[in-house]
Amino acid sequence: MTYEQTLYRIVKDHIKTSVIKKKNRYSKWEYGYNKEYNVVVISKTGKIGDIYEIGNILIALPKAEDIKDLGENKWKATQYPKVLKKIKSVQDWNAYPNSFKEQWHPYIDEEFERREKGFWFINKNKSTYITGTHYMYLQWSKIDVGLPDFRESNRLFYIFWEACKADSRSYGICYLKNRRSGFSFMSSGETVNSATISSDSRFGILSKSGADAKKMFTDKVVPISVNYPFFFKPIQDGMDRPKTELAYRVPASKFTRRKLEDNQIATELDGLDTTIDWKNTGDNSYDGEKLKLLVHDESGKWEKPTNILNNWRVTKTCLRLGSRIVGKCMMGSTSNALDKGGKNFKKLYDGSDASLRNKNGQTKTGLYKLFIPMEWNYEGFIDQYGYPVFDTPKKETLDPQGNLITEGVIQHWGNEVEGLKDDADALNEYYRQFPRTEQHAFRDEAKQSIFNLTKIYQQIDYNEELKNSAMVTQGNFQWENGIKDTKVMFYPNKNGRFFITWVPDQEQQNNLIIKNGIKYPGNEHLGAFGCDSYDISGVVGGGGSNGSLHGLTKFSIENVPPNHFFLEYIARPSTAEMFFEDVLMALIFYGMPLLAENNKPRLLYYLKRRGYRGFSINRPDKTYNKLSLAEREVGGIPNSSEDIKQAHASAIETYIEDFVGEKKDGYGDIYLQRTLEDWAKFDINNRTKHDASISSGLALMACNKHRYNPKGITKIKSYSLGFKKYNNEGSTSKIIQ
Repeated sequence: MTYEQTLYRIVKDHIKTSVIKKKNRYSKWEYGYNKEYNVVVISKTGKIGDIYEIGNILIALPKAEDIKDLGENKWKATQYPKVLKKIKSVQDWNAYPNSFKEQWHPYIDEEFERREKGFWFINKNKSTYITGTHYMYLQWSKIDVGLPDFRESNRLFYIFWEACKADSRSYGICYLKNRRSGFSFMSSGETVNSATISSDSRFGILSKSGADAKKMFTDKVVPISVNYPFFFKPIQDGMDRPKTELAYRVPASKFTRRKLEDNQIATELDGLDTTIDWKNTGDNSYDGEKLKLLVHDESGKWEKPTNILNNWRVTKTCLRLGSRIVGKCMMGSTSNALDKGGKNFKKLYDGSDASLRNKNGQTKTGLYKLFIPMEWNYEGFIDQYGYPVFDTPKKETLDPQGNLITEGVIQHWGNEVEGLKDDADALNEYYRQFPRTEQHAFRDEAKQSIFNLTKIYQQIDYNEELKNSAMVTQGNFQWENGIKDTKVMFYPNKNGRFFITWVPDQEQQNNLIIKNGIKYPGNEHLGAFGCDSYDISGVVGGGGSNGSLHGLTKFSIENVPPNHFFLEYIARPSTAEMFFEDVLMALIFYGMPLLAENNKPRLLYYLKRRGYRGFSINRPDKTYNKLSLAEREVGGIPNSSEDIKQAHASAIETYIEDFVGEKKDGYGDIYLQRTLEDWAKFDINNRTKHDASISSGLALMACNKHRYNPKGITKIKSYSLGFKKYNNEGSTSKIIQ
């Protein structure tokens, strides 16, 4: 199976060709966010070409012009002229005669042009654009191995970063990466590049510890600055290789581009007064200071007592004046385990989705998230043109150093995973370091789960490889013609609240029975729902748990997939009544009953008031005459009983063992990733955080309610009310006796 890239796509016809041509003719495209066409223009030429979609942002690149052939059909840094290499400072340059300076002004001006507008070159027979910052990184930034190699993944990263800088709504980037992706060097290069052309500005560096921030400053930032050519290098104060602060005074650009007369001296020019420094790691680092750029390295590894969320709340204010964003943040990291800083970073990352914005057009954090899977950026599997070698090559393929690549990165990664299956924690650490999915990046330590994590993660990985989106349809239910209590219809919608994997045949849809004016489900023999509801529409601060609904089929001789979770709903609409109506429509469409917790009874009273009391299942562990008056009235099951909690956990446990992950005849057919991930993190002592686990467990209990019948207590015992604990070390999870 050939790997297909999904990191970006070129968007056709987003803007009419005639509009692009007209505005290109007069160079009318302005750098920044274009609200009219909902596109971020990163072109500084007034003309645009291709529009890329990366990380839910539409980015308009410059029109392809002045495309250079660097030789060998690939990127190759141009040689720095030896005569200029001898010049170490603008003072040395000033000592040369004007005739010499005039000779080299075109070369210097061209480098400044590329720095500002970016650069087009031929790579593997394609016209390829890199941003000005990327050009400075490739051509002029000295890293540990000399000059960096060109990588397609880095090209896309820099295009996305340029969009973050150009977009007035964005505070910067939150980059979820794999180990040794080059982020530390790239962000150091950006720091020096930006600082050397900025006046009266401050640039800051933070990392998982003060020692790490200092090391980044001394080992990456300072060497890049020191090795800049003289025409990019401002006069600096203090030591050549400082330990705490790099201070720039007079910009070199003014010497070169203004072509100074011999009688002008440095002291007559305005200084940059720009500094780069680092701070110790803490919640209040850089508090109260104005920053042009904040580099946040290893932000997924901030462990207690430090908190990346608290720090971002503080440092975010350093990047704005009032409502105007005046600085940007370049944040990047792999993730630690969730209890070692990963949980806070995940919240930050999830809150940076560019597709979810407030009324001011900003994400929850203000940042834009970007994830680049490891197969795009894994050392040893990048060819001489900078492209990833996804699949094992069928013809000779060389890396940038001329070494032969004989294996595809997908196969290599799979071999590593296979070799670590006997050590669950080592495997999860490898996933976090070299993730192919966002789920891999935030994979937690195995020891924390009460369920069989081996099977859960097998299923998650299988779903990812299966292109899970093809198995799941997102959408909403609606009453036909908007008339309640008629027929329910399902409409696909990429922003819908429901995720479904199966619908009943036409004749089974909207199947209900009316007895004595009360409506009952007509497909009770086919399956049932479980629900974790809420009663209050809104809470202070906009928090509160989600409403959660799951649908599960039973074993049936009819055309129904057996023991299949076919519906997942995890959302919190603006009002509780909207949630109740969503639940009701799902019940009617599938014609199946519901088992819900009755400690939050508004949903159950809503169903009764609408005439659907017959859809609410009574608690199965008691006979009717043992039910309370409220339970007789509306049904449902309490969540306070320890026996119920145990039975609920045991129901999920048993389902995972029987139907999840690798089986003799293939894999399980539960394609609901959020539910699987919730099971992996489920804490029986803190159930309120796990809405999906609550509702899915109730669906299991509803479909197997005979097992809890008090008249057949032996059946309860055979089902094991006490949940088991697992040792998740080794190739398989083992029950702790």
